[in-house]
Amino acid sequence: MNIEVIRAEEEWQRAGAYSVRIEGMNRQCHIPLREEFDGHDGQGTRYIVLTDEGYPVATCRFYEKDGSCVILGRVVVLPSYRGNKLGKRVMEEAEKWIADLGYKEIEIDSRTNATGFYEKLGYKLTGDTAGRSGCFECIKMHKELI
Repeated sequence: MNIEVIRAEEEWQRAGAYSVRIEGMNRQCHIPLREEFDGHDGQGTRYIVLTDEGYPVATCRFYEKDGSCVILGRVVVLPSYRGNKLGKRVMEEAEKWIADLGYKEIEIDSRTNATGFYEKLGYKLTGDTAGRSGCFECIKMHKELI
């Protein structure tokens, strides 16, 4: 693998994030496009895209909640690339960018079966349920950046 990190701000870069989400969530998990793509996609939202030889293989997005906090989500790694620590890598790259932008906190709505992954990255359960996201039951998690 030859992984490159893109801080996607231009439309052609965002298209890479969208393609990973279509393949990893719409096709694999049968999440309708209308549910996968919401009002937070597009201008103002930032995306990390990991590519392998120019092919988008992992992504996440974040957007501002308030002046000190962002909402991070839509963390997706293509099925054929899972098990290579790319989920961790995309999260770490997003956290670097979030810190560079001056934010101090991150909130995430984690699938209940993924909380262990986020806990290893320093996120803590808030105790608040996030309800459902598509076909997934979710719970809120939080991290303060140092």
